[in-house]
Amino acid sequence: MYTSAKPYFYGTGRRKKSIARVRVYPGSGAITINGRDIDDYFGLETLKLVINQPFGVTNTMGKFDIVANVKGGGFSGQAGAIRHGLARALILADESFRTPLKRAGFLRRDPRMKERKKYGLKAARRAPQFSKR
Repeated sequence: MYTSAKPYFYGTGRRKKSIARVRVYPGSGAITINGRDIDDYFGLETLKLVINQPFGVTNTMGKFDIVANVKGGGFSGQAGAIRHGLARALILADESFRTPLKRAGFLRRDPRMKERKKYGLKAARRAPQFSKR
């Protein structure tokens, strides 16, 4: 495991109800999420691709190790939060990454949230079934 003696770059990412604290170390490309390997934590391959997108944009695949602590929300929201935090941390590692990451839209927090349930309805917009009699 990593100690705080090693220099690292830090970024906080958010998506839906998820909050990710991401630390980026110079290394070989290992990704650890909540103390587990990425393959153990995320079952879907698409979520792993979402997390690795900032590396693809900046051509830094395999040059950094990631240690992320993420809480709240579901797997999709957590993957998006890690991507947001990773993009923020990569900017601290090298300021020249800002332009490609910004163009790809990874620096902007996704504002879409779950809509609240309204009274008289079964869900946010789902109304009870209509019956004439």
